[in-house]
Amino acid sequence: MITIDKILSPKKEFSNVILFGENDNFNHPLLNSEQEAYIINEHKENKRTLFTFNHLSHWLIVNIFPIKKTGHETIEELRKLGASCLEILDKEHIQNINLIGNISKEEMLAYIEGISLSSYCFDNYKTDPARLIHPFDHISVIHDDLNSEDIEHLRIVCDAVEKCKDLVNEPVCTLNAEGLAASFEDMGREANISVEVFHKEKIEQLKMGGILAVNKGSIDPPTFTIMEYKPENVLNSQPLVLVGKGLVYDTGGLNLKPGDYMNDMKEDMAGAAMMACSIYAIARLNLPIHIIGLFPSTDNRPSGNAYASGDIINMYDGTNVEVVNTDAEGRIILADALAYAKQYNPSLIINAATLTGAAARAIGPFGIAAIENHAGMYLSDLKLAGKDVYERIAEFPFWEEYNELIKSDIADIKNSGESYAGMITAGKFLSHFTSEFPFIHLDIAGVAMNSTKKGYFPIGATGYGVRLIIKFIEKYFIQK
Repeated sequence: MITIDKILSPKKEFSNVILFGENDNFNHPLLNSEQEAYIINEHKENKRTLFTFNHLSHWLIVNIFPIKKTGHETIEELRKLGASCLEILDKEHIQNINLIGNISKEEMLAYIEGISLSSYCFDNYKTDPARLIHPFDHISVIHDDLNSEDIEHLRIVCDAVEKCKDLVNEPVCTLNAEGLAASFEDMGREANISVEVFHKEKIEQLKMGGILAVNKGSIDPPTFTIMEYKPENVLNSQPLVLVGKGLVYDTGGLNLKPGDYMNDMKEDMAGAAMMACSIYAIARLNLPIHIIGLFPSTDNRPSGNAYASGDIINMYDGTNVEVVNTDAEGRIILADALAYAKQYNPSLIINAATLTGAAARAIGPFGIAAIENHAGMYLSDLKLAGKDVYERIAEFPFWEEYNELIKSDIADIKNSGESYAGMITAGKFLSHFTSEFPFIHLDIAGVAMNSTKKGYFPIGATGYGVRLIIKFIEKYFIQK
């Protein structure tokens, strides 16, 4: 994690990064008249936005950011510019910078956020002792409106995103269901969150048939983790419940996935990681909210005893589910958790999962697919939070007619619909278990993992959704 502090004047031994908006006059005491003239001409004639000056003992870097049509788009450009700047800092082995700009506090924080988020790398299994991925290490910020609380807030959020990335990047050979639960326990101890883990015997006692069915093909036992954060000064009389899919690895079960589709299936617990790391950050930020996290976890493998298409599963709430596809397992373990959530009388249940390829195919790697049931006001606020952090949400229709697609001839419902509307029918299946309560389902299948670096999102796990949930709770939910 990059170190960030605030100073009053530039440190002479540090390199300098100066930020300008595209409508500024590009004047600054650290720039001489020749440099100013060069920047003005290059920006005007060639639309150039990045300038580097090697002063031998240190560097001077100038970044010019565009002013977009909306404020959240401008803020996103600054995050991306921060990521681009980090590439230069690393390439030139610059370790420390003074960051300067006569811009708003929000703009400055976005630039720092871009640098911090893009500095992440997962290299736990590289054996070269000489490796150094990011030489850059330290930002000293010069800004009148920025204070230490702002910096600490950003550090906590970025740390939570980093924890989420670490969990999702960890392979199943080192992070099975019990390992994921143990990681959540560690986070609880660190942030003073109550954590209780149900192991297989307790899950059997509770008759959580969905979790047990998916786990039948595995040699590793399942877990069900409950995280609860409830400070003394809570503002919500009914808790917010966050549910996350903790499928530590998904082969598809007996409906086996093609080989290439399994390469990233360690990511199938990204929903649980996203929600748990959000709660971790909320607790460290001391937000006055009662929040509960529920995380069912197992892997889904084929074996002689694996659950099969045609099976009938009796769920925690008594619903009988016909299995028509063993690769639609995420919704089965989530259904037990969603039914369990009802005992808390929640004000809102939000579920996150890498649930369907249909969501990824519909909107690509550019945002989260969502549905809501009795939660339109909350989803509107969640969309606004998504714009704030640029983790945007596309709402899908949730018409009554879609219920027909999951009707079963031999059971109450089936776990998969037709070959179309896959994200929506998955949502319909989940909403069956939350019918009395406001419910939002977030399908993060398209954004949880990257095959290439995209702006400040790295290759591999992205940590997508953590900043979204924190912003939603902080700015919108607490006020309701």
